[in-house]
Amino acid sequence: MGVVLTEKAAAEVKRIVDDQKLEEGTVLRVGVTGGGCSGFSYALGFDTSYDETVDSKFDFHGVSVVVDKKSALYLDGTTVDFYDGIEKRGFTFENPNAVKSCGCGSSFQA
Repeated sequence: MGVVLTEKAAAEVKRIVDDQKLEEGTVLRVGVTGGGCSGFSYALGFDTSYDETVDSKFDFHGVSVVVDKKSALYLDGTTVDFYDGIEKRGFTFENPNAVKSCGCGSSFQA
């Protein structure tokens, strides 16, 4: 199943790529790192390459998303969205593998 990027999140990624004038072929890398108040933290960043032997690549609404296979174990079925409200603004993660999340929404326990 992999990671899903919503249309709203894809539009924000495209805006950032354009604003920062990132090079052609830039991909959104989604991953998991150790740490955070619940054990794991989500990682988002831009990359210019990926390795088919260790990464999975998905395309959503004109944005290429890359997830390394180790992170994919924790992110399978996760939806990345973008929230733009009065009280907060940023990317959100809806992860069916998370058994516990913290209040900040950027870390989880699997």
